[in-house]
Amino acid sequence: MMQAAELGIPTHQNELDLPGADDIRINDIAPLMRAAGNIIELVPMNFSFPPSGRDGPVFNFRSEGRHFHKSNRCLIPASAFYEFTGKKYPKAKQRFTLNGAPFFAIAGLWMEGKGDSPAAFAMLTTAPGPDVKPYHSRQVVVLRPEDWAA
Repeated sequence: MMQAAELGIPTHQNELDLPGADDIRINDIAPLMRAAGNIIELVPMNFSFPPSGRDGPVFNFRSEGRHFHKSNRCLIPASAFYEFTGKKYPKAKQRFTLNGAPFFAIAGLWMEGKGDSPAAFAMLTTAPGPDVKPYHSRQVVVLRPEDWAA
């Protein structure tokens, strides 16, 4: 998909740098795609920014009304994302995929590690689309492969 989108790919990387996982949970290490000069590299990072005076790690970042042109933007490769419903544990897990594509990317932001905190990323969120709205009031920003270069 990266080749079809005409994204420069480092010659030392391949699909083995994109390990499969059934779930990626907060504070797991997961791969993301980020610009490195004229190429896109796959880099493993911690899923969630460290707490910044809040209750816990930041893993979702609201996108509306913000400008990210000066931010460290990234693409988080995925084959699905999940929303959880219900009030009691264990909550029901709703799986969402992109019709017509085995993979997509979730728009994200990344930051360098500081002190004991490793380099990390968070997902951008937006108002839900019609498929997600019955399950949740927010959803991740899903990008089709043809939009990855932008």
